[in-house]
Amino acid sequence: MTQYDFSGQTAIVTGGTRGIGAAISEAFLAAGATVVATYAGNQAAAEAFAARQAAHAGRLHLRAFDVGDYAAAEEFFRWFDTIAPRLEILVNNAGIRRDSVVGMMACADWEAVLRTNLTGSFAMSKFAVMRMVSNRYGRIIHITSPSGKFGFEGQANYAASKAGQVALMRSLSKEVARRKITVNCVSPGFIDTEFIGALPPEQLKAYQESIPVRRLGQPAEVAHGVLFLASREAAYVNGAVLEITGGL
Repeated sequence: MTQYDFSGQTAIVTGGTRGIGAAISEAFLAAGATVVATYAGNQAAAEAFAARQAAHAGRLHLRAFDVGDYAAAEEFFRWFDTIAPRLEILVNNAGIRRDSVVGMMACADWEAVLRTNLTGSFAMSKFAVMRMVSNRYGRIIHITSPSGKFGFEGQANYAASKAGQVALMRSLSKEVARRKITVNCVSPGFIDTEFIGALPPEQLKAYQESIPVRRLGQPAEVAHGVLFLASREAAYVNGAVLEITGGL
């Protein structure tokens, strides 16, 4: 991976202890950043991640809360202010799926996915911006999905939430650009994580065959794109969607 230097910077990575989020947190730690990795409630996975990052223990903080709960997000940032003097980077990676065709989808599954994936991105971005504006610097990155662009059968709620993230990003990127805050999206394709591993084998095979490079992506390849957008060198990249899909 290209070497970046994020020494002296603090990054929040939601959903930062598993899958793509863990790879992003790990990459920031390796590049010298202080990382606050949040998670919804899988304590065992969080502890396992922390154990793997023992060499960076002094720069890693873990925090469990529901990003889709506005009050919980606000409380998280009050806690954040006690452990960090400023915030440079926010990565909205936390996301869930509750797959079903629209005709059979429970309203609760629609609302849960929109709440975590989209409302969570809004709440975290709002409170992050409030802190970045005073420093006149910041990087906000949403982890979206090709589902929001193409729509996949059985994922209307997920697709809607991911398309919403892109729209949120494009509006916010215009609102904060003069404060030297950039807002972008990374759109990973089919990445080799437990998230995609839950798909039926025949569906996963069909997805893999649709990828021009004929393989699943690796979490570290997504992390590389995130670190680029989070870097100072990416100051002129704003309101963009970086697709990491193998040509999907």
